[in-house]
Parts: sequence; structure tokens; C-alpha cells
Amino acid sequence: MTQSAGEPAPDPRRWRALSVCLAVGFMTMLDVSIVNVALPSIDEALRASSSQLQLVVAGYTLAFGLALVPAGRWGDARGRRPLLIGGLVCFALTSLGAGLATSGGALAVMRLLQGLSAGVLNPQVTGLIQELFRGGERARAFGLFGATIGVSTALGPLIGGLIIQAAGPEAGWRWVFFVNVPVMAVVLPLAWRWLPRAAPRRSARFDHVGLALIGLTTVGLMLPLVTTTGVGDDPARWWWWAAAAVVGSCAVAWERRYQRRTGAAVLDPAVLGQRSFRNGALLGFAYFSGFTAVFLVITLYLQTILGYTALQAGLVGMPFAIASAGTAALSGRLVVKHGRRVVVLGLILVLIGLAATDLAFRTLDGATVGWVVAATQLVTGAGSGLVIAPNQTLTLERVPVGSAGVAASMLQLGQRVGSALGVAVNVAVFYATLAAGGAGGLAVGRAFLVTSALVAVALVVALVDARTRSTGGAPQGGTAARATA
Repeated sequence: MTQSAGEPAPDPRRWRALSVCLAVGFMTMLDVSIVNVALPSIDEALRASSSQLQLVVAGYTLAFGLALVPAGRWGDARGRRPLLIGGLVCFALTSLGAGLATSGGALAVMRLLQGLSAGVLNPQVTGLIQELFRGGERARAFGLFGATIGVSTALGPLIGGLIIQAAGPEAGWRWVFFVNVPVMAVVLPLAWRWLPRAAPRRSARFDHVGLALIGLTTVGLMLPLVTTTGVGDDPARWWWWAAAAVVGSCAVAWERRYQRRTGAAVLDPAVLGQRSFRNGALLGFAYFSGFTAVFLVITLYLQTILGYTALQAGLVGMPFAIASAGTAALSGRLVVKHGRRVVVLGLILVLIGLAATDLAFRTLDGATVGWVVAATQLVTGAGSGLVIAPNQTLTLERVPVGSAGVAASMLQLGQRVGSALGVAVNVAVFYATLAAGGAGGLAVGRAFLVTSALVAVALVVALVDARTRSTGGAPQGGTAARATA
């Protein structure tokens, strides 16, 4: 689909394609958190080992991150539509396989394959948004995508709790996975009909060595994080980071050499050399390190300490989802006018909401804390909606369409690693405080201090980037959103 450098005329076909992308993004991100509330039922039904249960949760995230960059590069080079349609089929089949699993090991394998499918899908979604939209429409499209991410992550525990309550604990965990199948059955024919049939952008060379080195580095970074339980963890697992540093250094050296010889390296220097991309990627890493752990820590405290049901704990997160969806939908217009300042405001609101939530956990009893935390999370959600989508828009604003998939993959990979890091650290702090005899309120409060510190790092990056843009390093407001791809 050919478009001019400026903002295109309204075209309903692009918005229909966007609806498919949003549905795909919702389901793949929902599966990050929906399974958490089903773990007790899975344990009871399959008698799974602790390592198998850990893989059910963490295997999805690990495989998701591993597939992002190769899938993004492949989509850029060979076309996004075939990969997205193929990924939908695989995601539906692996969801069906997970629901039919008869052992913990089989379920863990299905979750790994499901994560790989999600990792193939997501770069095509962001790449298509980058390709189909320009200017203010692109900002609004990313705003809707940001709302989808925030809402799906926050609603995961609630939807999982509703499914388990409706189907019962014995079969409910299976329907947590089965629910993806009818959704994909609806989305697949719409994707076939509505996604644009662009000619493949075939590259003369494909950097298989670079992709392999990047994949190994990703595994080394994420493996010790996604295997952290907070209780009895083997310290030797951190040696994976040393291996990741060595392999990562080899990857950088190879990519520089490959780029000089062929001009077709995976890690495009034209993208990595953009200050706006580097700042946005760092901001996303820091923010997701704090943002993702919020829901897990709250759920752990409400269910394991206060005795809330999965459904009750999920309902506490509803205000976050509602507020996040509302502000994210508005953020597209705001970022066109105000640029990075929108993100700064969002991060400040998130910090205020986190501080209020921390105070509630430390001072209130179980009878009232759920209501108050729901209110404080309304503020956090309103801020989060002003962070994710605007940051994505500003980070990718100058990326060429031909590199959009791999650039978005690199951005998302940083977010996935950040999410894994935040969850690992927060879970470790939470359980370590309890093991030392600390009260539940103190445990969750200390975890929230870690979360707040990570969000504060994101705020510092946002302020630095805003200053850079205001002094001429990059456009600050409307021009930024209207920059051609």
C-alpha cells in the first residue's frame, strides 16, 4: 500500500487492519498475566513440579522475547502479512494444546511454543501500524495500541478469575487457554481479508549469524530473571548474565562488520544512532521494569496475605484498566501537540499513584485496603496511559518503514527484559521480607519502593529527552509526530 510522505487521506481499510492488530495485541499480552491466577488449579489438576509451574508462567515470557527480533527482521525483509497470519494459526493451535495438556511438562512445552507464536505476532502489529499510518493518525493508532497493552495486562487476573469461577477450578484453568481459540477463529479470516497485501521487500542478504547471536544474548539475559521465585533460588543462575555479556559483545562486533560488508545488519546503525530511539528504548525498559510488577505484587498480597479470591483481587485492578484505556486513547492527540511532556506528566501521575498505594498497604487493614487501592490505582492507570503509547510513537517516529519491524522488536525486547527484571526483583523482595518476619504490608511496601525507583529512572530519562528535544536534538511536539518514516 503506497502512501505519501505526509499524512494520508482517511482510509477505512487502514482502520480495519488496525482493529485486527489491536485484537492480536490484546490476546498476546493478556496471556502474560491471565495464567497467574490459574496456577493453584493447574498444580492441583496436573500435580506439576515447581519448575514446571515456573515454566508455565516464565516460559511464555522467555519465548516471547526470544522471537521478537528475528520475527521483526523477517517481517521487514519478507512481508508482515504472511507472518501475522501464520502466527495467528500457531497461537490458536498452541493455546488449544495448552488447554488439552495432561501433564505439567506438556503444558510447559505448549506455553513455550505459545510464547514463540506471540513473539512472531507482535513485531508485525507494530510494524503494520508504522507502515499504514503517518503523523497524527499514527500517534492515535499507537494510542489505541497502548490502551490495548495496558488494559489487557491489567485485566488478565480479572478475566482469569472470572473464567475459573464460571467453569470451576478443575476445568477453569483449561478454559484460560481455550478462550484464545474462538477469538483467533474470528480474527484469522478478518486478517486474511483486511490486512494489506504488500509486495515482499526481499533483501539480497539475511543476517542469520547476527540473529542467532542476538537470540542467544536474549536467552542469557532473560533466563535467570524468569526462573526467579524469591525462595531458594540458585545464585549460580546469574552466570547466564556473564555469558550474555560475552555473546552480546560478539553480536555487536559481528553486526558492525556485517554492516560494513553488506549494509544489511539486523541492528541497523541508522536506527541505533538515533538519540530519540535510544532514549525511548531506555525509558521503556525502566518503565516496564516497574509497571509490570505492580499487578503481580498487589495480587500476591491480596490473595496470599489477605485471603482475597482471584476474582476479588482482579476487581481491584479494574480502575487501572479503565483509566489507562481512557488516557491512552487521548494520548495520540496529546503527543502530537506536546511531545515528550505528555510522558513526563504520565510518569509523575504513576509515581503519585504508587506512593498512595504503598501508603494504603502500610496503614490500612484488609477490610478497607482493597477499596482504597482500587482508587489509588485509578491514578496510576491514568498516568500509565500517557506513557506507553506516546513513548512508542516518539521512539519510532524517525525509523524508516523498512526497519519498522526490527526497531519495534528491539523496543519491545527491552520492555520484555525490563518486565522480567522487575518481576524477579519485586518477587524476591516481597518473599525475602516475609521470610525475615516482616508483615505483609511491609513486604509489599518494600516491593513498591523498588517499583517507584524504577519508574523514577524512567522519569529522569524522559526529562533528559524532553530537554534534548527542546534544544534542537529532536522535535518536541507536533513536528515530531509528523516526521516522515
